[in-house]
Amino acid sequence: MSLSLQEMESRIVRYGDLQPCRTAFIDAHTPGSDQKENFTIIGGGVSESADQHVHITDTPGFNIGAAGQPPKCRNSLHSHRTAEVFFVLKGRWRFFWGRWGNAGEVVLEEGDIFNIPTGIFRGFENIGTDYGMIMAILGGDDAGGGVIWAPQVIEDARDHGLVLGENGKLYDSKKGQALPEGVKPMPLLTDEELKAFPEPTARDVVPHYVARYWDLMAMAATEPAKVIGENGVLRDKPGFEVELLTRGSIPADPYATDRHEVLMVMRGHWTLRWDGGQKVLAPGDTCAVPPGLRHALAPSMTGEASLYRVRSTGDPAGATWQG
Repeated sequence: MSLSLQEMESRIVRYGDLQPCRTAFIDAHTPGSDQKENFTIIGGGVSESADQHVHITDTPGFNIGAAGQPPKCRNSLHSHRTAEVFFVLKGRWRFFWGRWGNAGEVVLEEGDIFNIPTGIFRGFENIGTDYGMIMAILGGDDAGGGVIWAPQVIEDARDHGLVLGENGKLYDSKKGQALPEGVKPMPLLTDEELKAFPEPTARDVVPHYVARYWDLMAMAATEPAKVIGENGVLRDKPGFEVELLTRGSIPADPYATDRHEVLMVMRGHWTLRWDGGQKVLAPGDTCAVPPGLRHALAPSMTGEASLYRVRSTGDPAGATWQG
């Protein structure tokens, strides 16, 4: 199998070319959340807005996205039915969870990765001093069928002109939009339904769902560090596996796999070579390598070099929280 330079470039989403959507979710007008930007890199993601740009539409069994936010901007409490994994590309972030966001929290630094348990309400905010970016891996081709919002998020959004229809689409009264005939507003979760959402503490979550970048860098000194997967530091099977690679652990010889592989550069510049050419990947770039393509990676410069490698697996993209 071979790819031309043009074909490979079409499978690379450059950090500098990312196109944001500022109206992706129901809290787009809510004060405190109205400056966030959502990016859909691979797959349809979970955006509720027709304005969302999708860079690569084909899904490899999972979705890749990102969120960019200025300091003090937060993403409102929501839940997913399948995996939502973040690693911090830039900045310092606080993740919090629970019905009201006060069941537990953890602060992540650059490179740290968080496999957020399914079925819990979660949110996050940039607590750094500059614009921050977190990269996301979402389980399943359809990313779990959308977002489940905490009731107060829907109520707050309605007060600021945004209504979510039961069809999962947003309607903005500030633009003169209204729910189409026959479409009802998304119903609020009842008190009985809310009881099904766990309220784990930080002690329940952090040791089993968070991996620190510098711990992984030490593990990846001579071989790839298995982060998420059957033998990973975080032992979930969410439909994909994640490894951290460094200059000391990248295979020297070209290799191929029968699975989809996505390369997400954390630090340094990496040269990707294959039968057909070579390209340089920079921090924040995302590359979708097709199954069967023999390829090799090598850092292009001296200094710190790391990337997250995500591969599809045969596991169903189901729940990860075991309780």
